[in-house]
Amino acid sequence: MTCKNKTKMNIHNLNLWYDKSQALYDITVPVLENKVTAIIGPSGCGKSTLIRCLNRMNDIIGKCRIEGSVMMDDIDIYGKKTDVVEVRKKVGMVFQKPNPFPKSIYENIAYGCRIAGINNKKKLDEMVEHSLKEAFLWEEVADRLDESAMGLSGGQQQRLCIARALAIEPDVILMDEPCSALDPIATAKIEDLIRILVKNYTVVIVTHNMQQAARVSDYTAYMYLGKLIEYGKTKQIFENPTEESTENYITGRFG
Repeated sequence: MTCKNKTKMNIHNLNLWYDKSQALYDITVPVLENKVTAIIGPSGCGKSTLIRCLNRMNDIIGKCRIEGSVMMDDIDIYGKKTDVVEVRKKVGMVFQKPNPFPKSIYENIAYGCRIAGINNKKKLDEMVEHSLKEAFLWEEVADRLDESAMGLSGGQQQRLCIARALAIEPDVILMDEPCSALDPIATAKIEDLIRILVKNYTVVIVTHNMQQAARVSDYTAYMYLGKLIEYGKTKQIFENPTEESTENYITGRFG
């Protein structure tokens, strides 16, 4: 087991522009290893923009410019010699809406493994089973692996997407509003899963749901208008915030 409170990723003086419009301002915040960090704030505050910086998803957006650094295990993921493919192997991503491939349940998991160079059938079988078990989906789909993933329920599809992210054995899992399209029962399963996954992975979750952030996260970062307003242990942020803006948002006075 890795040591507690070790910094897995360190975001330092991060600024981001979309063309001439600045979206992030001097963000400096740690992401602690084997902890869940929640990023909260009103719509348009930069939450999703920030989380997409952690695996260089913003690279695919035209006229996007970034200054500052994002360190992962002492490597600057924005360094000139950094391999973006390797970064994305180490930092998995789960999106707001379930987005399974229009393939079988098995192939949804195996596809990424093949891209990573694994083609041995026995090894693929083992990785598919292991990933589905980690996502608590194996018992529900074990006898239908050859069926289309599109036939799964919304909650099952999202757990499949989590299993797909786990299959390439990342160090960090990013989740951008992973429950916003799910019903309360499916949401509860995802939240339970997050608390189990954090034993082996570092998790960063963007959520607009205050109760969800309080339930699943160890640390919380509150953002407003592209700036980091406050960061700390979730209990402290929710029960005794130091900034008036944080308190106003958490108590529902705005946002």
